[in-house]
Amino acid sequence: MKLNYKKTVHACFIGYIVQAIVNNFVPLLFLTFQNSYGIPLSKITMLVTINFGLQLVIDFMSVGFIDKIGYRASALIAHILSATGLISLTILPELFSDPFVGLLISVFIYASGGGLLEVLISPIVESCPTDNKEKSMSLLHSFYCWGYVGVILFSTLFFSLFEIENWRILSMLWALVPIANALIFTKVPIASLFAEGEKGLTVKALVKKNSFWITYTRKQDL
Repeated sequence: MKLNYKKTVHACFIGYIVQAIVNNFVPLLFLTFQNSYGIPLSKITMLVTINFGLQLVIDFMSVGFIDKIGYRASALIAHILSATGLISLTILPELFSDPFVGLLISVFIYASGGGLLEVLISPIVESCPTDNKEKSMSLLHSFYCWGYVGVILFSTLFFSLFEIENWRILSMLWALVPIANALIFTKVPIASLFAEGEKGLTVKALVKKNSFWITYTRKQDL
């Protein structure tokens, strides 16, 4: 039976939506965190820098172990971490005397998932033996932008209907996206990313690739 790699590509599209969620949902809650937890806004905004900084660190670190544990296992871990971080946002701040510590831990968790997705998704699509691969790659990167717009629009609609004080419910709803996609990644076929005898990129080779820095910079700009 011919493997249906279209499902793999679609799962990767959703993977970029997951990354858009973990990067753009929390900034919508900065004023809420300030009012609810009494954390200075200057301190809360550090979460954005920490998120992207940690994702970059994970990008570099993951090069050494993704090939060892496999792309499917890595994709599952990335989605589980993303979902866990979003769920932790609703729990951990209440468990610490300093709510900022709970927020920081949650950001560390979902940023780790986002960093893994950064280096996983594009190579998986690139490896799929599908027609119009260039079109698929272009469409793939547009899904982060669509995810960004979707997070803003859906979150705004939710807050308008149910009040922003119920943000924890929305965080749990957003967590369902990586959970569902993790289940999809357990079943979709994933092609070999390297020819026989070929090895993956080293960290040194990765930082020399313009495509890596272009993708990373574009997502920071959003």
